[in-house]
Amino acid sequence: MKALIAVKRVIDYNVRARVKADNTGVETANVKMSMNPFDEIAVEEAIRLKESGALDEAIVVSIGEAKCQETLRTALAMGADRAILVETEANVEPLGVAKILKALAEKEGVDLVLTGKQAIDDDSNQTGQMLAALLGWGQGTFASKLTLADGKAEVMREIDGGLQTLSLKLPAVITTDLRLNEPRYASLPNIMKAKQKPLEVLKVGDLGIDVSPRLKVLKVEEPSKREAGVKVESIAELVEKLKNEAGVLG
Repeated sequence: MKALIAVKRVIDYNVRARVKADNTGVETANVKMSMNPFDEIAVEEAIRLKESGALDEAIVVSIGEAKCQETLRTALAMGADRAILVETEANVEPLGVAKILKALAEKEGVDLVLTGKQAIDDDSNQTGQMLAALLGWGQGTFASKLTLADGKAEVMREIDGGLQTLSLKLPAVITTDLRLNEPRYASLPNIMKAKQKPLEVLKVGDLGIDVSPRLKVLKVEEPSKREAGVKVESIAELVEKLKNEAGVLG
């Protein structure tokens, strides 16, 4: 059984994102980049499934510029078997990513696709769902527990009403949530071994897929700064301000 795990190179979650001076996007030049945290959880889960014997091969894939190889090498150092980079300088939207992943899933003949539930740069939360629709596979989103057995995937997911458990027939698409696991740190020996693991580089054109953008970003702005709060001396003053200033009381 093989799994395809999608990983994205994003601004490190410890770095405060800055808007470009011309308001065309977020500044990424000379900014620390790392693997999307939700994707890191997906990689860890695939490695755990492989260690338990449920998976035979874990293949990581990333879409983006050549520097994404660093992210893929990190996944290989964690324990993935091989990597594929679909190289492009363009900003690929979720639908384009889903189309690329569909082509690779069919090419590799995988039984499972794991992705993070969303990327922390655009927060789209669309790729996994679109991919499942394109493939015609079952999907389990926001997985907080995953078990593979007898050709099925059992997925526990958190919903507003509590916990929901789904049973999906493989092949399937699973998107991972924070509580699924705690990703491991890559050891130095594994980092060295990762340099020798296969990393295939493809171009978007090699797959014959149209990833032309369908959206145009008009402007990117930082959120307005919050105003300082006001201390009140009594409940009566609080009610007065809520009624006359905030306008939240009738």
